[in-house]
Amino acid sequence: MGLTPGQRLGAYAIVSPLGAGGMGEVWRATDTRLGREVALKLLPAAFASDPDRLARFEREAKLLASLSHTHIAGLFALEEATVDDATTPVRFLAMELAEGEDLAERLRRGAIPVDEALAIAKQIAEALEAAHEKGIVHRDLKPANVKVSAAGHVKVLDFGLAKAWSDERDGGAESSDWSQSPSLARTGTAAGLILGTAAYMSPEQARGKPVDKRADIWSFGVLLFEMLTGKRLFDGETVSDVLAAVLTREPRWNELPAATPASVRRLLRHCLERNPRNRFHDMADARVVLDEGQSGVADEATSAVAFRVAPLWWRALPWVVAGASALGLVLDHWAPWREAPVREKPVRLSVELGANVSLFIGEGPTVILSPDGAVLAFVARNAAGGRPLLHVRRLDQLQATPLSGTEGALDPFFSPDGRWIGFSADGKLKKIAVAGGAAVELCDARGRGGSWAEDGTIFLARSSEEGLSRVSSAGGPREPLTRLDTAAAEVTHRWPQALLGGKPVLFTAHSTTADFEDATVVVQSLPDGPRKIVQRGGFHGRYLGRVVYVHEGTLFATPFDIERLEPTGEPAPVLEGVTSVPTFGSAQFAFSARGTLAYVRGQSLGSNVPIQWLEWGGRTQPLRAALALYNNLRFSPDGRLLAMDIREGRQRDVWVYEWGRDTMSRLTSDPGEDERPVWTPDGRRIAFASARGDNATLNLYWQRVDGPGEAERLTESKNRQVPTSWHPTGRFLAYYEGAPTNFDIMILPLEGDLASGWKPGKPTAFLNSRFNESRLAFSPDGRWLAYDTKETGTSEVYVRPFPGPGGKKWRVSTAGGAFPTWSATRKELCYRATDETLMVAAYAAEGDSFRAEKPRQWSPAHIPFRPHGHRAFDLHPDGQRFAVLKAAEEQAEEKRDHVILVQNFFDELRRLAPPQKR
Repeated sequence: MGLTPGQRLGAYAIVSPLGAGGMGEVWRATDTRLGREVALKLLPAAFASDPDRLARFEREAKLLASLSHTHIAGLFALEEATVDDATTPVRFLAMELAEGEDLAERLRRGAIPVDEALAIAKQIAEALEAAHEKGIVHRDLKPANVKVSAAGHVKVLDFGLAKAWSDERDGGAESSDWSQSPSLARTGTAAGLILGTAAYMSPEQARGKPVDKRADIWSFGVLLFEMLTGKRLFDGETVSDVLAAVLTREPRWNELPAATPASVRRLLRHCLERNPRNRFHDMADARVVLDEGQSGVADEATSAVAFRVAPLWWRALPWVVAGASALGLVLDHWAPWREAPVREKPVRLSVELGANVSLFIGEGPTVILSPDGAVLAFVARNAAGGRPLLHVRRLDQLQATPLSGTEGALDPFFSPDGRWIGFSADGKLKKIAVAGGAAVELCDARGRGGSWAEDGTIFLARSSEEGLSRVSSAGGPREPLTRLDTAAAEVTHRWPQALLGGKPVLFTAHSTTADFEDATVVVQSLPDGPRKIVQRGGFHGRYLGRVVYVHEGTLFATPFDIERLEPTGEPAPVLEGVTSVPTFGSAQFAFSARGTLAYVRGQSLGSNVPIQWLEWGGRTQPLRAALALYNNLRFSPDGRLLAMDIREGRQRDVWVYEWGRDTMSRLTSDPGEDERPVWTPDGRRIAFASARGDNATLNLYWQRVDGPGEAERLTESKNRQVPTSWHPTGRFLAYYEGAPTNFDIMILPLEGDLASGWKPGKPTAFLNSRFNESRLAFSPDGRWLAYDTKETGTSEVYVRPFPGPGGKKWRVSTAGGAFPTWSATRKELCYRATDETLMVAAYAAEGDSFRAEKPRQWSPAHIPFRPHGHRAFDLHPDGQRFAVLKAAEEQAEEKRDHVILVQNFFDELRRLAPPQKR
């Protein structure tokens, strides 16, 4: 409905019209209650009569009303009133009245002088920065929504109304239909308004994809370009022509005035990156450049040039050893008399962590970068050992800060806004604010990677042997996301990365959970979309403009079309010496949205290793120098033989090593999985777990070592079973059974004797609780059973009397422990602590009472974790030495306290891995 000057709308006296658009008419009015001039925006009747849209608009209006900034025209109220004596109410917004002309009017007179344009742009950037800090995105930034007073003071109008105006039935909060901005509403649209809005849309907005604050950064770049040149950057006769230009046309950089500072030219390039991941992530970056550009620093041929246009952390590197040489490189490319080239040379820096700690190389990524590249987060532990802890370091500061409540953290990942870090610990997926505070549990998860999508969904690999899942970043039920491809014999999906707002996902898939060198990097559209293979023979795929992955310690890059989700060229090596753990399929590298790479320099760890002797105090000697994928070391009762399982390709078998003669003998050869050997007390047989024949789940078998004979099955169960210890009488085999997150302790009785033969009896539960109990061991006298459990949230070693069930329990470990191992010669119980060192506790037993002394460290040497609960050590029967799985580079106990940063890495990828011409 129309108004006329002199009418009253509730308490407002109508003065004069200000304009009209898809959101309805806009009028100048006087608030008679407060005596101030305001702008009234009338909502169209069709909008106001829709209860659902109106309710949603009211919710958005409350958020928009919270904006208070000198360069933002504020929203005072959403009201309803009648015109004079009319009976039909009118819905309208009461808004701050911004005086002056809008930029659309100013630009009709041509380009704006550089100094004036930069002053206006700086104020717009400050307004956007303030809104983005409150989580509000403009979505419709254009000249008509920027008012400039005669004194040069800027007010940005209509903040967030594009989202508030969108129809929930057309996509709701996630709708980014280009027709749903206030200027492009379905009601009252004019061709000129449509063209005007389309010209400032980001590519992702033009494609109808979800948008975030980076859409405003694109629009800001378009607006600044137009102010400097006086020409619209993207134009055309029709909306289709304009949108096609937005999606395909390169900016005409040569039209920028010669007086444009080099820093501002580079700023525009960062704002106008079509891929939002490569765009400036925060308006603060643009504002800083404009601050310095206005001060004149931008045109001085000094070192300040380099520090001005680089990311924020670049300006605070007094701790960088290579600073002088790096500065020379930067000056060469960013000097003010040269236009910024499309591609920059990479600058490599070795950066200290900023704390007296060593990086913890566990199952997954250890070092991550925030999307804006300003914060480095890492998992590390101090020199005294202890559980690994998450640390954060802002790269404009010298010191890192540990985050309390993140003990045992694994596989960290940032939220898209950089304010939160997700991680796994103690079987849970958690999140914690970068600024610190309490860690929040989200769901159960053992950890094999996570990725936080822009819609607030977290993609995660909940366990090692299933497809991906997803959960809200606010917590809640976990939902399946991907299914294992049984035709390809897949057994695991891990290390996900959400792409394009979380609609496709990139991940690593494999048919085994042992060695990932020949795994597959896969991309899948969601939900239930087609799956495409990106690369065979690699792992830990990530999209950085190219799909990168690791193979044998080298980072490779494959050209990749993010729209069609398919490779467009052949892979090429781009970086050697990236620390990786093929046992878990993980690699130690991360990146920011602006093209900075962070990685841990090293080599492939944790797969093929030698076997070492480890003596008291930490001295090591070779036991078996030949490298292989050994696991589950177990000495025979007399100590002459060492049993183990070895994976070769897709097959795992039990082997016996006569170490005195350096002779290996294969015990099993079935195509199925044969693993986790345990000697009988007489040394004649070995019990093991096997998934052979029609049985796809590990059950218990045993086989003679001292003569011919086939493996005999001891149990039949649909549950996973793992043997761990024989009672010294040989009449009981202890094992654990169940799912990976809830194992129970079981006892299998054996009936008969050596002459008549042994027959398995009926298994009974020794300990059946809601906690995860595993890796048990009988004491040499058979009176006690040690095991590890997570009933406290952390794995700890306990002892109970045998045969039980029930009875008192005693805790042995004090700061985490697993794999209890009794000494055959001393009253000592050994175990591996959470910090990967071996501990020993003396004990005394009288009657039904057990007492353990305070544990002490056997040696400071770290025994690295093996995947899936595999055992990496065993104590020789002489009680003097351990056999351990420990790679040569791990023996040196090198302190990892540096991270390599590579700036301009995306440009390097474009150079080294160009797409093939079609």
